[in-house]
Amino acid sequence: MVTTPSRTMPRSTLELRRLLHALPKVDLHRHLEGSLRLETLAEIAQEHGIDLPSYNIEQLRPYVQFTDEQPGFHRFLEKFKLLRRFYTTREAVRRVAYEAVVDAASDNVKYLELRFSPSALAHAQSFPLHEVTEWVIEAVAQAESETGVIARLLCAVVRHDSFDLARQVIEVALAYRDRGIVGVDLTGDEVHYPAAPFASLFKHAADHGLGITIHAGEAGGAENVREAVEVMHAQRIGHGIRSIEDSNVVQLLRQRGVTLEICPTSNLQTGVVDNFGLHPLRDLYVMGVNVTVNTDDPSVSDTSLTDEYMVAMMGLGVKLRDLRVCTRNSIRAAFLPPEDKQRLETLILSEFDAWL
Repeated sequence: MVTTPSRTMPRSTLELRRLLHALPKVDLHRHLEGSLRLETLAEIAQEHGIDLPSYNIEQLRPYVQFTDEQPGFHRFLEKFKLLRRFYTTREAVRRVAYEAVVDAASDNVKYLELRFSPSALAHAQSFPLHEVTEWVIEAVAQAESETGVIARLLCAVVRHDSFDLARQVIEVALAYRDRGIVGVDLTGDEVHYPAAPFASLFKHAADHGLGITIHAGEAGGAENVREAVEVMHAQRIGHGIRSIEDSNVVQLLRQRGVTLEICPTSNLQTGVVDNFGLHPLRDLYVMGVNVTVNTDDPSVSDTSLTDEYMVAMMGLGVKLRDLRVCTRNSIRAAFLPPEDKQRLETLILSEFDAWL
């Protein structure tokens, strides 16, 4: 049965969800390590004898997924301690990467930038960085061919990594530019680990054609966003919502055309905002900042991009036409060649407009 787009607004939450699910989507900010299916986690643990508090999915859920606990940045990050124990084999890494793309496709994501930390994936069994990167690339390529999703990869440096390890990650990213790695990211504790020590490495990456995105303005304030833009020359900011605290930083984002990769549910769970009514996405949008809507960690947050669109419309005051602008912003900020972005924009927005 073919679904015909309706030009009337949905009258119920269920109808709205169906509409938002059907929309073509772009996700620029999704972490591989936060996309592990609970079913896969339990299966990998049993296959490889990994000790868990439980092998029952529902009993395991509170250990790896944010449920009803008190929000907090460090509580959120605690979930990854257990998750990162599962990258014990080539098959496990490939499976998680493959399923991350398949799950995005099932949510009608047309273009996905999936970021991962080679050092985190390699850590469990001391794998070489280039090997785990190869595994991710292979799995993503397979999922692309089977689903039709266009998927690209970002390599993440962690702020507490040594300079030498960060250099190795950047070298790996550069080595695989022709196989789907399009950018680099800086993640981790922005409060205690500044970005500046890695500036030369990120400049080297940018000089050789990789896009730059920096996690900032999430746990830390607007000054970290300024550092990311002025020192690290970020084209995009992961989260960045605390930019709203400094009008000069907001002006800087506008002037430089920097795009914010906003993840509403994650922002609530990490305690960056106390409730969705206080989330600044709409205010930043009205101020002329390029904002986008993304998932961050679908498994940890128990969310999808459809869910994030629901939150945006029902909790943040975003209209359907605003989501179209956010989608356009995402396409234009994608780390793709201009001609590829133009084709993607034409394809996705024409499909989006059929639902308006």
